[in-house]
Amino acid sequence: QVQLVESGGGLVQAGGSLRLSCAASGRTSAMGWFRQAPGKEREFVAAISWSGGSTYYADSVKGRFTISRDNAKNTAYLQMNSLKPEDTAVYYCAAGGYTGIVVTPEKYNYWGQGTQVTVSS
Repeated sequence: QVQLVESGGGLVQAGGSLRLSCAASGRTSAMGWFRQAPGKEREFVAAISWSGGSTYYADSVKGRFTISRDNAKNTAYLQMNSLKPEDTAVYYCAAGGYTGIVVTPEKYNYWGQGTQVTVSS
């Protein structure tokens, strides 16, 4: 059983930046970030392969967000730049048993508790 703990969320003005972290209690394979805004379904944001050599982004964040990982620290990151009010959501980290890119939430085995990101206009 792997536990995931997100941190780094907060309140930021539009155009600002935040860096989310996801610390895992053990080794993980594929990792990803999802988000859920009030009244909306959870949506995919970004994913990274086990090695970190492959990444994939939702069109809505491509060019603004960067996912990375440090396997020595069992930690994944989401650098968010040029934030927009529509990025406001609870951001969740996920980890799964696949080594490649995983974009569907059903394929992830472990989830964090979420961290709130609020972008003011």
